[in-house]
Amino acid sequence: MTTPRIFIDGEHGTTGLQITARMAERRDVELLSIPEAERRNPALREDMLRRADIAILCLPDDAAREAVAMLADEPSTRIIDTSTAHRVDPNWVYGFAELDREQAARIRTSRYVGNPGCYPTGAIALIRPLRDAGLLASSTPITVNAVSGYTGGGKQLIGQMEDATRADHIDAPHFLYGLDLNHKHLPEMRVFGRLDENPVFAPSVGRFAQGMIVQVPLYRHWLADADARAVRDALAAHYVGSDVVEVASEAETEALSRLDPTELAGTDRMRLYVFASKDGARFNLVALLDNLGKGASGAAVQNMDLMLSA
Repeated sequence: MTTPRIFIDGEHGTTGLQITARMAERRDVELLSIPEAERRNPALREDMLRRADIAILCLPDDAAREAVAMLADEPSTRIIDTSTAHRVDPNWVYGFAELDREQAARIRTSRYVGNPGCYPTGAIALIRPLRDAGLLASSTPITVNAVSGYTGGGKQLIGQMEDATRADHIDAPHFLYGLDLNHKHLPEMRVFGRLDENPVFAPSVGRFAQGMIVQVPLYRHWLADADARAVRDALAAHYVGSDVVEVASEAETEALSRLDPTELAGTDRMRLYVFASKDGARFNLVALLDNLGKGASGAAVQNMDLMLSA
């Protein structure tokens, strides 16, 4: 049996390095690699893309589209794209394996898989089960508030946060961005959250490397008058059997007085919480994950493993 060949196009970027680290000890795949000094060699890059059984694109959107175009006549290479270029393209399968009962099977057999964004992973994980269970209407006005570790911004933001000698160094312990309310992750939140409109999305970055909290606040009367237990049960039923997504119990949730965004840093898991006001009229649904784990590289490796199991 031939060992599957994997090429990470953009292996020297933040996401690519994380994927490479996850693959370092594996002997069931062969990693194709371009030396960093040759990473801009187009002929070598195209050769690697064509030799691969699965190409994982860790590139800006335009470069990802270019790579896909290079492979238009090479159907034997399957593609996982971690950029935003193809996530809502109907010809691509969305790479959130827990989206519904059939999504993992769709990923397994697809040639084209669009890896989700980190923020949408948390938001959709909270919204989609409630839509599928009939508790949340598609017209509900959704707000998503989130904080991510600064590694989500790639090498430029990492340098700005860590190198105090840079002219563009960022001193802030926490900052809000996406102030024009037109973040690139909105389309996938709307499409895969099965919403009529884009959410109001307020992303922010904290002075910690990895980790993420995504919050979706809701009124009870928006949820078919379901109480916190019913909401939690809907989430738990959606993810039953998953070894990646877990739903915190009522006892665990009520015991918390604070939530640390770095708690799952270094893992590829995600944990969901349902917090409620004492009168049960208001909820705060929360997803906790590593922005580079289930939010990026971990999801890419999960999708790769599904594709290799076909």
